[in-house]
Amino acid sequence: MHVLTDYFQFWSEKYASILDYMTEHMIISFTVIIITVFVTVPLGIYMTKLKNEKIKGLMFHIANIFQTIPTIALLAIMIPILGIGFTPAVVALFLYSLLPLLRNTYAGMQSVDPEIIEAAKGMGFGTFERLFKIELPMALPYVMSGIRVTSVYIISWTTLAALIGAGGLGDLVLAGIGYNDKFMIFTGTILAIMIAIFLDFILGKMEKKLSKV
Repeated sequence: MHVLTDYFQFWSEKYASILDYMTEHMIISFTVIIITVFVTVPLGIYMTKLKNEKIKGLMFHIANIFQTIPTIALLAIMIPILGIGFTPAVVALFLYSLLPLLRNTYAGMQSVDPEIIEAAKGMGFGTFERLFKIELPMALPYVMSGIRVTSVYIISWTTLAALIGAGGLGDLVLAGIGYNDKFMIFTGTILAIMIAIFLDFILGKMEKKLSKV
């Protein structure tokens, strides 16, 4: 009971700064998520149309290289290139999040039955009509699954962006470690988890609505 009282006291004193940390975290995370979706989904679709298997393999290989680099190391690599702060954090997290969504989008598009596509061609559907009316709706579960998984990863990885001065809840955790303050560590961690769970819930609702369209 004493711990709870102290924790409520901590919130009453630090509420404004905690809100600032959370806002920074969400801005970084959502910026990366939006960029990743708008770049990677079209890229995954484009790759399914490529006939050159070597180029496709190279693209996956490049995305896989970024995925294998430890997050802290990739963030550190950005410092001599882009300095510290928001921009290098966004670039590093974008590169790190390429593979999961690219793989899911590609798998989703590949899962569409070729006979259905041929039937659509026979009915006079053009390339874009087939893409938006048949292929994408059928690949949607794969794509949305990729977006949901990638979004949760990004929110988690963003806590490390504090190491290169980007801010966010990672700053709260690092400050807690520095001051040996368990309330700061717990608050930064639990808020990051709550943001990830809430976003996954919202994306799940969106997936269900889009699947009914």
